[in-house]
Amino acid sequence: MVVGDASLDIDTLVIGAGPGGYVAAIRAAQLGQKVLIVDKSEVGGVCLNRGCIPSKALISAAHQYESAKHGEAFGISAENVKVDFTKTQEFKTSVVKKLTGGVAGLLKGNKVEIFNGECMFISTTEARVFNDHESPRYRFKNCIIATGSRPIELKPFPFGGRILSSTEALELPEIPQSLIVIGGGYIGAELGQMYSKFGTKVTIIEGMDTVLPGFDKDMTRLVSKSMAKTGIEIVTNAKAESAVQTDKDVTVKYSVGGESKEVTAEYLLVTVGRRPNTDGELGLDLIGVELDERGLIKVDHQGRTNIPNIFAIGDVVPGLALAHKASYEGKIAAEAIAGHKSAVDYKVIPAVVFTDPECSSVGLTEKEAKDKGFKVKSGKFPFAGNGRALSLNNPDGFIKIVANEENNIVLGAQIVGIEASNLIAELGLAIEMGATLEDISLTIHGHPTLGEVVMEAAELVEGHPIHVLTR
Repeated sequence: MVVGDASLDIDTLVIGAGPGGYVAAIRAAQLGQKVLIVDKSEVGGVCLNRGCIPSKALISAAHQYESAKHGEAFGISAENVKVDFTKTQEFKTSVVKKLTGGVAGLLKGNKVEIFNGECMFISTTEARVFNDHESPRYRFKNCIIATGSRPIELKPFPFGGRILSSTEALELPEIPQSLIVIGGGYIGAELGQMYSKFGTKVTIIEGMDTVLPGFDKDMTRLVSKSMAKTGIEIVTNAKAESAVQTDKDVTVKYSVGGESKEVTAEYLLVTVGRRPNTDGELGLDLIGVELDERGLIKVDHQGRTNIPNIFAIGDVVPGLALAHKASYEGKIAAEAIAGHKSAVDYKVIPAVVFTDPECSSVGLTEKEAKDKGFKVKSGKFPFAGNGRALSLNNPDGFIKIVANEENNIVLGAQIVGIEASNLIAELGLAIEMGATLEDISLTIHGHPTLGEVVMEAAELVEGHPIHVLTR
């Protein structure tokens, strides 16, 4: 209880309860610190509540629906397959509640104090947290800023009504008849393809020459082909210019090669990136935390800002805006505060997209490796040569491994195909530990499994593949 306006003493204040913040709070508590975590929304942050988890639940439901309709290859047919989208949304919500409830239980079990509200710095060692009911002050020894990011809002396409961010797109009560997506990056591609599988007519407007522009074109080509099967129209090299909405639909004007065009749909989803939550009432300017030109907090190899007792992690610092990166950095910051010599020293961070087929990448692409001066050897093994993929009737895609020709050390890998999101982990570990192609190819992989494709790809790059002909 606060007496008057006196400050309560804690060791570590964590601002933000997403995958970076809650992991940092738990690790700090494990190391003996008295921790307070503050979040104005929900435990679990955007990822668990309005991003990674709910989107994957809906994507899984879309896969189930598609499989029920198209089982002919297995000799299975079903009539009048229907979607009760209310129940689909209830399933999504149940998944989110289980995870957020579990995180809350972990925080409490580790004796982390949770405050649901906002936070504002008073000084470099003091902050006020507040909500509609109370506004206590806390004096802290160290602080970890993990406030995450939010969708970028474009002036011609302000969120509201029938113009949606990813948050609203995940909460629609009914499957839309039609949907325009501005931005064919991972969020737009995932959600656009998900709704397309449910029967929505989807148009993706992308400024680059392909969807998922961060991935190799031989990967995105397969995703585009799959999208076309469900009727998605992909408009590339396009510039979205304006939108006019009514109570029933929204019309977007765009141009391609100087030619003006327009398209009308029930909703418009804008997914053009995310902005760090470093503005607002937090008061970073008040205490002098340094930001770069993009509004990201400058940090060192332990997540420490220019103020020695204040750290920052996740989407508010430079680097990829990924939940797993934030969690990693949260542990590093908590350990640094405890006096450990922990430092950010990862070689690689995997990138995963849950399109159909899935895409994943870790380490260097072939081009990136060559640009860095490596003599490169690489090869692609197709899922079509794998018994498990064929038995699942999912043979599209490949695993590509990039290695240093001089010593066979693995430099990078790209996967497009079934379970790419899970298969990339072995290759990430290989790069982290400095493994060679031989380390992978001489490791016995279970049969019949998709993991064998990793082994076969390594053998292919070595020059002695068993299950494909190379000449």
